[in-house]
Amino acid sequence: MIDLLEPLFKHPAAPLLLQRFQERMLLEQQQRSDFREWIDDSQKAEFINGEIIMHSPVKRRHLRVSELLSSILSFYVRINGLGMIGIEKMMISLTRNDYEPDICFFNADKAADFTEDQMLFPAPDFVVEILSKRTTKIDRTIKKQDYAAHGVQEYWIIDPIKQVVEQYVLLNAFDKEYFMPHVYHIVDAISSKVIAGFEIPVAAIFEEKANITALQTLVKKSNGF
Repeated sequence: MIDLLEPLFKHPAAPLLLQRFQERMLLEQQQRSDFREWIDDSQKAEFINGEIIMHSPVKRRHLRVSELLSSILSFYVRINGLGMIGIEKMMISLTRNDYEPDICFFNADKAADFTEDQMLFPAPDFVVEILSKRTTKIDRTIKKQDYAAHGVQEYWIIDPIKQVVEQYVLLNAFDKEYFMPHVYHIVDAISSKVIAGFEIPVAAIFEEKANITALQTLVKKSNGF
């Protein structure tokens, strides 16, 4: 942050630039407020750096990954009382931007404070974004930076075409940037660093048969078999 501000401090027109910045941010705050009034549950849209980003319908492969991963995650989190899983239309409100991630997880302490009428939610502990042609750049840049800056401890980027999962992690509470990701392929197993004990074959994210087998394994573990 200091590195970004240093050139501004050295500029002779710094006060004028600061004034223009404040005016721009006030306008953006009004636009964000208007966006929240306009958005409803019939549309998937996000407010990112002053722009409304509309999301077009996704392909079947995207829906399949979302369904397979969210179902097994939801089962595991609920049966172990770990917190709450959110999907698709859960609006995450960060300092500047509003996102609707594909999948997110809140630990039990955070989830306990949520109300039934709540529509805006704080930074999750874990986020999954499934790449599509239109969202790839944002998922890999602005969202990755913003999630890290707001303490999202674990971030998965899933490529449904290459069948690859990139796992980004904040190593400690003071980190504001993710380190290089660990990349998992279809033959690997992946374990969450945030959702305690959650480990599945990567194939369970992309293949229904593997997903069912992984779910059966989790059921057996939960029953003590």
